[in-house]
Amino acid sequence: AHELGHKKEAFDRWMAKLVLAVVGYGHFFIEHNKGHHRDVATPMDPATSRMGESIYSFSLREIPGAFKRAWLLEEERLARSGNSVWSLDNEILQPMIITVVLYASLLAFFGPIMLMFLPIQIGYGWWQLTSANYIEHYGLLREKLPNGRYEHQKPHHSWNS
Repeated sequence: AHELGHKKEAFDRWMAKLVLAVVGYGHFFIEHNKGHHRDVATPMDPATSRMGESIYSFSLREIPGAFKRAWLLEEERLARSGNSVWSLDNEILQPMIITVVLYASLLAFFGPIMLMFLPIQIGYGWWQLTSANYIEHYGLLREKLPNGRYEHQKPHHSWNS
């Protein structure tokens, strides 16, 4: 999902949304590409772990922070085009709808036993994405320039470089 979300082709981007919808994390598509990439290694980025921050406290900050920022980014984008945040053009609602339909179908087909398994796979998927963010940018901080902006991202602002 992460790699497909970086592609330009509509099919690839929809496949990213579909994969993220399986674990109920569709907002990652917006937050990662439009928020995290812009603010990585700055205090404004909920997806950049801070020096000395445990993965547990990071996850409690990152998961809700990422959703909130994704929603605000999508709200701004839709407002610029004159659309409501509640329209089907909302790229957070699109995978969310897929998630609801998928989970309802699984519950209908397999029954209430899914109420035990769905939260486990959701938690596992969320933890994998959160763990990757935690490790890739742990303790890294871009320099703040005299004009108040941050230096451009460089390879050394990610541990995976």
